[in-house]
Order: sequence, then C-alpha cells, then structure tokens
Amino acid sequence: MRRLLTLLTAATVLALAACAVPADSQAPTIALLLPESKTSRYEGIDRPVFEEVVAERCAECRVLYANAGQDAARQQQQAESALTQGAQVLVLGAVDASAAQSIVTAAAERGVAVIAYDRFIADAPLDFFVAYDPVRVGQLQGQALVAAVGPTEPGEGILVVQGASTDPNVAGLRTGLASALEGSGLTVLAEHETPDWSPDKAQEWVQGQLTQFAGRVVGVYAANDGTAGGAISAMRAAGLDPVPPVTGQDAELAAIQRIVAGDQYMTVYKAISQQARTAAELSVRILRGEVPAATVEVQGIPSVLLAPVAVTRERVAEVIVGGGVHSAAEICVEPYTAACRELGLVGTEDQG
Repeated sequence: MRRLLTLLTAATVLALAACAVPADSQAPTIALLLPESKTSRYEGIDRPVFEEVVAERCAECRVLYANAGQDAARQQQQAESALTQGAQVLVLGAVDASAAQSIVTAAAERGVAVIAYDRFIADAPLDFFVAYDPVRVGQLQGQALVAAVGPTEPGEGILVVQGASTDPNVAGLRTGLASALEGSGLTVLAEHETPDWSPDKAQEWVQGQLTQFAGRVVGVYAANDGTAGGAISAMRAAGLDPVPPVTGQDAELAAIQRIVAGDQYMTVYKAISQQARTAAELSVRILRGEVPAATVEVQGIPSVLLAPVAVTRERVAEVIVGGGVHSAAEICVEPYTAACRELGLVGTEDQG
C-alpha cells in the first residue's frame, strides 16, 4: 500500500495540473489493455462500459485502448506505447500472466499504477485487482453438472474443457470444479486446456474424445460459453441427441439461446458491466489521489471480487431478462421462438 499511496500523491499532482493547464496539454490518461476478442464480452461489454464510466466520472480524462488478440508480445508493445503516451494508470487484462509481470514492473518503475483486470498477475507490484472469484465460478459449474448428470454407469464420465493455460483463472476454475466433484462419484474421462480459449480448438478436441470414449460421455465441463459452443457442435456432429449437459461462463447471447433451446445446460453470469464499471471507478479515483476501498486481499494485493450467479433454463427470465442482460427480443428470434414460448419469455419486456 505504501507504493500505492506514493503513486496516488503523484497522480494527484498530475491530475490537478492537467485540469489547470490549457486544453491542448496532455489530459489525465488511463490505458485499458484487454487480452483477446474471441470472447465477445471484451469488445461488446468491457470496453464500452469502461470508456463510458470514465467519461462520466472524469470529463477531462482520456482512455487509451488496445486489444492484444491473445498475443503476449503484442500486449507488451501496446503497454510500452501506452506508457510512452503518458498513461498514469494501466488497467491490464493479461494475455499471459507470467509475461505480464514485466509490464507491471515497467509501469511501477515509471510511477504508473496498475490494476489487474479479470486475471491476476502473481509476483508483480500490482496496485489493485478487480475480477470475479474463479474458484467460485468453477464450483457453480461443477455443482450444476453433478446435479444435471446424476448417477452414472460404470465406465461413464465427463470431459473437462478448460481454458488457456496462460490464463491464471484456469487454476481457480480447476480448484472449484474439483471441490464440486469431490465425493460425487462423477469420473473425469479426459481433460484439456484449450489454447487461446478457441471454440474451434475445443470442438476439435471434443470430437477426438467422443471417438475414444464412444457412448461413455455423459456431460462436458466447458470453462466458458465459447468452448461450450465448440463442444456442443462436436456432439451434434457426432449425432448425440439430446446433447449431454454442458456448462459455460459469461452469459453470452448465443449461450443463452442454446440454454433456452436445451442444447447447453447452464452458464455462469458475471455482471461484466459491473466489473468494468468498478475498474473504471478505481482508475479515476487513483488519478484523483483517492485511496480506493478493497473488499479483500489476494496475495497481499487490495482487490474487489464480485459474486457470480449460476443460470439454468429456469433462471433465464429472472436473471438474464429481468436483470437487463439480454432482452427477450434479442433472445427469442427464430429458431428459438417456440422454446421461448415454453419459458414464457415471448412478450416479456426487458426490465433492464
């Protein structure tokens, strides 16, 4: 916290100076560096909400935005560019947590605060961490899968489709899943870490496992909605009907439609807009010299961890439509209209 206080003092001077000098001088600057775009949330929710909140809270501030496209070297270059352009706060969603350590160190050497966003960066001089608890996400996914699969026959089991090995959240998801499976009697037939969180690569792996474990796969743990989509495509192509229960994460529109149709069993809703809003608020407060409040510490780093929510078919109306995540009009296009009618979603107003 001593480094944070030092940074806040420096940031106060910079922010006040920026407000007092002519408009053509450099404005207080925040850099938002996101890891990839294959997961639709980053471009569709995280970025626009973050930029909107910064604009609301700090009209004189500017946001430098970059997406690394799952390339750690590119993210390094983007961070160096942001620092060169005078960023006073980096909000960093790391492509590779190990590679990102050098970004955090370089920022610290320049007196620039770093907020780790969505993915923790261990052994680095971070100032703050904002995310959802991946262990709890993994628990919710695992508990739902155990309940959906029920008792199994000898030789049957599940496939585990994890995310990218470079994402530190994968370790937490794995821990949460293991706690949910403990004592359940559910067997893991095979596990895979999906490079780049790629739906195509998840689909390819699941296709191979369905051949190897023909007739024995009773469920699939998919770490997010993208990999869930890949797994479901593989099972559909293999002729599985109905598709065994599949988990997910992020409450993407396509996943909610699959859940309504009965193709995906559940997803974990994380109020990504709340996460982006929180990070934006923290960034502005740091620029203004305030000391942001933390709800917990993660490896000694002040942190805000938000609570995820499990969403099955029965909770789409309550959590997704009622919560303003996706409207009934967005969800209930063809070929999902009949399934929406069964759930009472057709004609439901978006209460968001």
